[in-house]
Amino acid sequence: MSDAARLQTDDAAWDAWVASTPPSFHLQQTGWAEVKAANGWRAERIVVDAGSGPAGLQLLVRRLGPGPFSVGYAPRGPVMTRWDPVSVAALTAALRTRARALRLTHVTIDPGESDPAIDTLLREAGWRSTDLVQHDRSRIVALGGGEAEVWGGLRSKWRQYVGKAERSGVVVTEGSRDDLGTFHAILTDTARRTGFFARDASAYRATWDVFARRGAARLLIARLPGGEPVAALFLIRCGGRMAEPYGGMTEAGAASRANYLLKWESIRRAIAEGADRYDMWGIAHPGIEQFKEGFGGEELRYVGAYDLVTLPVAREILVAGRRTWVALARRRLERGRTSGRTAAGPGTDAEAREGQS
Repeated sequence: MSDAARLQTDDAAWDAWVASTPPSFHLQQTGWAEVKAANGWRAERIVVDAGSGPAGLQLLVRRLGPGPFSVGYAPRGPVMTRWDPVSVAALTAALRTRARALRLTHVTIDPGESDPAIDTLLREAGWRSTDLVQHDRSRIVALGGGEAEVWGGLRSKWRQYVGKAERSGVVVTEGSRDDLGTFHAILTDTARRTGFFARDASAYRATWDVFARRGAARLLIARLPGGEPVAALFLIRCGGRMAEPYGGMTEAGAASRANYLLKWESIRRAIAEGADRYDMWGIAHPGIEQFKEGFGGEELRYVGAYDLVTLPVAREILVAGRRTWVALARRRLERGRTSGRTAAGPGTDAEAREGQS
């Protein structure tokens, strides 16, 4: 059996290949498909080999209402042994054939890559640039130099804040499934103050159950000396990448600098576990950008999102309706933030567009 055929049919082989092929995003592993199944998405896997090694993606498919059409999305896909014209063309052709069979209006991808040459490869294969789904940039800290080197990369003021939190008695504890309620309370408090969208607690429990079962999920909680939880990070590992897709802090967490200690401790533990990079998972606005910059590393700007269109008219209607809905949802979020309430509705392009963040 060829490598491509094995990856097409063997879930464990696919997950291992995703983990070992940079940039290694858990959103392309079968665990994420399991999480999203509760929201009406089902998974298809398409893998080819045009001579440069396997190229493939996990495609999430969802039916559009009562009609015959569906939409496809491959978060942080595709996964490529090598980005070259032959591999991109072969995967695109296979995907186009499958999309037509599934009656997909279009397929969206947002590669976890930063090389601008990939934009040219995709356009030449028939892809077109589209609205962002996932965040377009993140901050990555290389961990290979060890704890002392990474610590030295923090801004001096950030090191002082970490020390201040430690001296004041803030501690970081390892959480379990039983602590997800605490995590969610912190997350929703952050959402109320900052205007982003926090999902129902069941969504985070589902994510925890899937990835903790694989040994890939961690929950860290910062607590004040009296035990009050004031900041939390939900971490997911895929291969050498440790990422922090979810997190938040209370006002007391900010005042005590517990968030600084929590971030450093999560990086330190990633080093201890053998991860080679720490992904801060997006830069939402200037305040968060400044906070994350203080922990060192480099900003990574992704190439963007692309659509492979199979039913142009249906796709344009869908995109226009979605953009209107996103604009209305953002206004609801802003009204909720300024009025001191947690608004209902999406808070990021990812949540607003496809429900995939």
